[in-house]
Amino acid sequence: MSISSHPVTNARQQRWPAAIEVAHLPGSLPLGGMVPMTPVFAFDTPAPSLQLPVGHGRTPRRTDIALGGLLAFTIDDVITPAEADAIIEASECFGYREEAPGIATPPGMRMNKAVHWVADESMLEPVFARIAPLLPASIDGATLHPALSRRINMYRYDAGDVFNLHTDGDWPGFGLSADRREMVEWPRLRSCLSMLLYLNGPDDGVQGGSTRLYRPDRGHVDVTPVKGSALFFRHGVGPRSVLHEGRQVFGAVAKYVARINVMYAYR
Repeated sequence: MSISSHPVTNARQQRWPAAIEVAHLPGSLPLGGMVPMTPVFAFDTPAPSLQLPVGHGRTPRRTDIALGGLLAFTIDDVITPAEADAIIEASECFGYREEAPGIATPPGMRMNKAVHWVADESMLEPVFARIAPLLPASIDGATLHPALSRRINMYRYDAGDVFNLHTDGDWPGFGLSADRREMVEWPRLRSCLSMLLYLNGPDDGVQGGSTRLYRPDRGHVDVTPVKGSALFFRHGVGPRSVLHEGRQVFGAVAKYVARINVMYAYR
């Protein structure tokens, strides 16, 4: 695997380390077709702006969503507004693109921009510590793994962008190799929950962009993005996976959301 380095532009040089490519995967395009060598990124050293404290002055709260027996809930105050802004800025350092690495979506389904990157423990361990007491301790016989996958799938919705009706697949966990030059897969783990971390919302000028969750009877619940909150729902192959869509965004302010996978261990 070849590793490329991308120096951060002048405006961000003092805030962010250099971006490197730690994996290359086929990437699907919104209207069909594949880009064979789509990069997954990381910073070549841990970013000071993403070294988060466990205590962030807030008390996350879980609210369950009535979805006809399917598992879905929100947690408020997962991160602070300043932390959300830092994650957005980090993602723009890597650069959004039309193709999404390692994801095969049919033409017309994922109509947004994507960047995937591998975050550091210093960012995601505090986030997990904040929400762990509110997560299901077990799902279908699998037990909660004490770490979130560090591969973050980020999406930017510009005006007109949408993610049409779909279910999320389950994933292995990923982290960085000891030398930080390669994305590595964690053994014996699979994700059971999608965590959609909202990085901005209507208070920031986002118009539209709710996440619509469907009940088995095809009724639905719309979840409005709230900066710093997260939506969780069951994913994977099977009838318990929550059918959902990212509704269209309007106006000049882009919506930013990070999909993070909540990991479980099967014995």
